[in-house]
Amino acid sequence: MQPANQIQLKLIRLLGLVVGGAVIASFMAPRIAQDPAYHQFADTRPLLGIPNSLDVVSNVPFAIVGLAGLVAVSRLRSCERWPYAALFVGTTLTSIGSAYYLLAPDNWTLVWDRLPMTIGFMGLLTAALAERVSVRIARTLFLPLLVFGAVSVAYWYWTETRGAGDLRPYMLVQFGSLLIILMALLASPSRYGDDHFFYLGLGAYLLAKVFESADRSVYDFGQIVSGHTIKHLMAAVGLWFIVEMIRQRTAGESTKQGPPYVVVNSTRLSS
Repeated sequence: MQPANQIQLKLIRLLGLVVGGAVIASFMAPRIAQDPAYHQFADTRPLLGIPNSLDVVSNVPFAIVGLAGLVAVSRLRSCERWPYAALFVGTTLTSIGSAYYLLAPDNWTLVWDRLPMTIGFMGLLTAALAERVSVRIARTLFLPLLVFGAVSVAYWYWTETRGAGDLRPYMLVQFGSLLIILMALLASPSRYGDDHFFYLGLGAYLLAKVFESADRSVYDFGQIVSGHTIKHLMAAVGLWFIVEMIRQRTAGESTKQGPPYVVVNSTRLSS
């Protein structure tokens, strides 16, 4: 059996190769502009003067989950505390930014939808790296990843205003981060033994993306609710699994004695 540090080193190298390959591939691909049809949603029914009412109101669960997550994280003592805090700050702000966008969908309002989402993506990515790859690497990358996420949105909007929209960096943030998280999950189990919460959360997010792409088809089936509305609900469910995971961890931490610590390769490190 290989020593744990050698396995960790191989995992870091593998993820490094994947990240490098993804970056190179994304910038070798043709520029991707925002499709104007993206702003055209199936369910535009107003309610109490609110346009796109169900799509707007369905952001409320994000606020609920985000605030519940921040409460849970406030009791967390491990090194993943700040990355998970970023995830739920991003979630809470997404409830506002997404509602703002859906009230009057265009590229400018979309900036305020996507910007907080990058905070959430980068927070979750950093937490996964800390739990499964390296605490030191996660701490080093935390702020640069948050900055890169924000820059990817700013860059996209800047290119759109110049008639040469380029979504590649933002797509790298969204889908690249999820790919790395999935690889880390498959390659190295969490030291907490609660990977099933991550899998359930990612599964719910995948379903959310399916419903998003089927926005019109879902709405046309009875004209009751649209795929975009269900997308919000499924994404919130996925995030709730992460909240429950953190709650169970904090319940376990409360039973421990002595100063808080985290376990990395079976070594206790002060957090």
